[in-house]
Amino acid sequence: MADSNFIDYVKFCSRSGAGGAGSLHFRREKHVPKGGPDGGDGGRGGHIILRGNSQHWTLLHLKYKKHVIAEAGKGGEGGRRKGADGKDMILDVPLGTVAKDAETGEKRFEITEDGQEVILTRGGRGGLGNDHFKTSTNQAPHYAQPGEEGIEEWIILELKLLADVGLVGFPNAGKSTLLSSISAAKPEIGDYPFTTLVPNLGVVGYRDDKSFVMADIPGIIEGAAEGKGLGIRFLRHIERNSILLFMVPADAPSIKEQYSILLGELEKYNPELLDKQRLLAVSKVDMLDEELMKEMESDLPEGIPHVFISSVSQFNLDKLKDLIWQAIHQD
Repeated sequence: MADSNFIDYVKFCSRSGAGGAGSLHFRREKHVPKGGPDGGDGGRGGHIILRGNSQHWTLLHLKYKKHVIAEAGKGGEGGRRKGADGKDMILDVPLGTVAKDAETGEKRFEITEDGQEVILTRGGRGGLGNDHFKTSTNQAPHYAQPGEEGIEEWIILELKLLADVGLVGFPNAGKSTLLSSISAAKPEIGDYPFTTLVPNLGVVGYRDDKSFVMADIPGIIEGAAEGKGLGIRFLRHIERNSILLFMVPADAPSIKEQYSILLGELEKYNPELLDKQRLLAVSKVDMLDEELMKEMESDLPEGIPHVFISSVSQFNLDKLKDLIWQAIHQD
C-alpha cells in the first residue's frame, strides 16, 4: 500500500482567545481619599497563527487536531496595569499550504516562505479600563469595557507540493518508475492503475552537485477535472510546479491524443496551468529501435520539447535531466 503518512487536507475548528475585561478601579491611598479612576486595560486574546516550516512536507501532525484553541487575555488591574495578552497558538505548516474558509470555500492566504507567519483567526481585543472614560463632567466613571469575544470558525488547510517538476500522465505511464530511477524516492510501483495513491517527492541529482525536485502526482484520467478517479484531489499539486513533464507510454494508441486529453483536464481544472513550461517524455521504449522511434515522431504533439526514455534500461535519462535543467533555468 502507499504510504498513508502523506496528508494534504485537514479541517478543524479554529477558536481565538477572548479579550480580557478592562478594570473598574479607583485609586485608593491613605492620603488620597478621592483618587480618580485607574483601571487598566484587558489583554488581547490569543491569535491562531500559521507559520511556514520548510522541514514539514505533510499536514499529518494536524490530522487529529479537530479543535485549535488560543488562550484568553487576562483582565486589567488597578494602577493602570494592563492584563496579560493571551498566548498565541502557532501551527507550523509546510510551504505551499493554503488556508480556506470551510463554510464558503474562500481562499484566505497561502504560506510560501520558511518562517512566514500569518494570523488565521484573530484574538479578541481587550476591553478598556475605566481610566479611559473619565471626562470633565464625569470624574469617576463606574464603567469599564468588557473584552471582545474570540472568533470560532471552521478552517480547511490544503497542501500544494512545491517542486520544480511535476509529472503528469495517465495511470501506468511510468511516472513512479522514473522517479525511483533518477532520485532516492521509493514510491509504490506496480503494473496496475492507481498504484500511486499519494504524491511523492524526489530530489534528482544533476551535474556538479546540482539538483532539482520532482513530484510524482497520482495518475490523471479523462474526467478528472469533474471529479472522476483520483485526479481532482491531486491536480492542485501541479499548480506549484515550475515545469510540467508529460509522460505518455510508447505503447499508447496515440501519443498525440493522450497528451491532448491530459492537457484538456489541466485546462478544465485551472486554465493558468497552460502557461507553464511543458516537456514530453515518451516512456517504456525498451523494445523500440532508432528507426521505430523516428517513425513515431509524426505522432508527437507539435511545439513541445520531447525525449524517448526507458526508466528500466536508463535509456536517455541523462538527456531528460538535461532537458529539464535547461527548462528550469531558461530566462
